[in-house]
Amino acid sequence: MADSSASYIHMVHHLIEKCLIFNMSKEECMEALSKHANIMPAITSTVWSELEKENKDFFESYNNTRRDHQTQSPSSSSSSC
Repeated sequence: MADSSASYIHMVHHLIEKCLIFNMSKEECMEALSKHANIMPAITSTVWSELEKENKDFFESYNNTRRDHQTQSPSSSSSSC
């Protein structure tokens, strides 16, 4: 059982990394994994939080970059096509 649990956590970890590539927030990742991979948001949140603890510098930079992009980019509703 422990081996399958570790494998599951590893899979969630891998999927979270995919979310990071797409510049998703924790909440966006929780929603996406729930919808597309049938992973409970609480599981995604727990794994994400553990990754944040283990990689503080990375997540600090990641969150700052996301924040900067959000303040620099106009919202899609205000852009004209």
